[in-house]
Amino acid sequence: MSARPARVGLMIPSSNTMMEVDFARDLPPGVALHTARMYMEDTTPAGESRMLDEFALPAARDLGTARPDVVVFGCTSAGALRGNDYDTQLCERIGELTGAPVVSTIGAVRTAIETSGAASIGVITPYVDELNEKIRDSIEADGIQVAGITGLGITDNFQIAEVAPDEIVAFAVRALGPLAAGGIIDLAFASCTNFGAMAARPAIAERLGLPVVTSNQAVLAAAVARLRTLWSPPPSSTYPPPATTRRCASWRPAPRAAPRRSSWPAARA
Repeated sequence: MSARPARVGLMIPSSNTMMEVDFARDLPPGVALHTARMYMEDTTPAGESRMLDEFALPAARDLGTARPDVVVFGCTSAGALRGNDYDTQLCERIGELTGAPVVSTIGAVRTAIETSGAASIGVITPYVDELNEKIRDSIEADGIQVAGITGLGITDNFQIAEVAPDEIVAFAVRALGPLAAGGIIDLAFASCTNFGAMAARPAIAERLGLPVVTSNQAVLAAAVARLRTLWSPPPSSTYPPPATTRRCASWRPAPRAAPRRSSWPAARA
């Protein structure tokens, strides 16, 4: 046993330039980030299918050599592409290859929505309609109504990260403002790990008057909560553990322990 940082392994599409930035900024002190990239340039069903079939598992194998404590599958739409059962199975296989528990982005989003108690939500994405329908299907499988989902139609994944936060806020207001004003939705969700929605989240919430979930915010919270079950004392009180669910990345919150004098984290064997 020797003191070392806790390690978060992050699997992202190769063209994603946003998710590492969000994680590096907001992970608690004492947590190291280690990234594996899965080749993908086109944010389309074909591009994401190729990533899943050819590059996801090799990336997981490689990431496992860094011995992460928790792994994040960092692509919302690819997690939803083939349905929630496939996402669960993919996480299980990644877990076998990395030797670590796996947190799915779409699973973390679904948990965050479920925990909020929202019955009807509005969704904004940078995606084309074919991927929007997969996001809708994934969320509605939990009995949540997606009252509206609107995408920007971007197919070049690199370009998704180039959309400025103020543009995302304006897009959210255009797409979801009438639904929020009419009391039709209880929550807004901004999808995509390469979308700068995490930075835009406070302004979207203020303009719509609704709670807002984003892909990176939800899965970052889920990853830190998962670490809390492995390390004691916990890294931060910033990210409360989400409700236990049946889906990939579900867990039981760790019991509250008496304060210890040792600092977090102390390494696992």
